[in-house]
This record gives sequence, structure tokens and C-alpha cells, in this order.
Amino acid sequence: MDFFEIIRNRYSCKKFSDRIVEKEKLDQILEAGRLAPTAKNLQEQHIYVIQTEEFLAKIDKLTPCRYGAKTVLLIAFNKKNVFTYPGAKRDSGVEDTSIVATHCMLAATAVGVDSCWINNFDPDMLAREFNLPEEEEVLMLLDLGYAAEGTGALPNHNLRKELQETVTYL
Repeated sequence: MDFFEIIRNRYSCKKFSDRIVEKEKLDQILEAGRLAPTAKNLQEQHIYVIQTEEFLAKIDKLTPCRYGAKTVLLIAFNKKNVFTYPGAKRDSGVEDTSIVATHCMLAATAVGVDSCWINNFDPDMLAREFNLPEEEEVLMLLDLGYAAEGTGALPNHNLRKELQETVTYL
């Protein structure tokens, strides 16, 4: 699949089969995240791979959105290792980690793995439940797996505004 096929075909899977993501494919997904650009190359991300029933059950306590995925990536960043932008109103943590997560999500599609970006949870509760280091902030969860039979993109998946509605040339 070329890049534009990947971005056209990727969708948020809402029902996963019991099939496990192969280690080779998972490693490719994680490598794509590792290669993502970050401000000043700080690489503040930390990815936790959750696959055991014990830890998947913890996810289920905190969000209804695992959809049966057998692998979930918990993607966080070190708040003490970010670049603070001029004006000191923002730092690179959320955006860098979003880029890492997006690389993982698109790489999943490239290797034939379905995914769903999850942010329907309390990040502080999740951090406590997983006993994450105090300096880490949870950005999101990424469900990974294979779509259950009959599952596909939502009917509105391909509905997009026209380019002129979202882009202005100055």
C-alpha cells in the first residue's frame, strides 16, 4: 500500500477479533513510533505495550473503548523532557507524542493491523492504575488488532469537507 492508500484506508476499528498481532508487525509499528520526529529530538515519548489479561482488564475499568483489542499501546510522555516554546504558553509534549501515536497508527494500517485511537478516559486515573512515573503524562491509548468479521469503517468515514473549506492561501 502506498502512503495515500494508507491514509485513505485507515479507520477506527470498533470491534476486534481474538487474533493476536504478530510480534514482527508489532515491532514494525513500534519502530515507526520510535522514528517519529520530536522537537529538538527530545524523544520524550514512552510506549507501554499492554497484552496481558490482567492489564487489559485495567483498561476496561477505565474506558469502554477497548473494543476487544488484544493489544493496546498506552502512549505517554515525560513532562520534564519537553521543549518549551517561545512565550512559554505551550510545550512539545502533546504534539510530539501525537506525532509518535500517528506514526504507530499509520504503520499499523501499512502492515495490515487495525487500530483505534482512544482518548475516552481520565489520564490521571490511568496513570495511577498503571503506576506510571510521576513525570509521565498519558496522552492516549491505541487499540491494535484485527477487525472482527463484518466490521468496517463507520458510514460517515469518507465524508470530508472540501479542501477550500479547510485551507486558506495567504
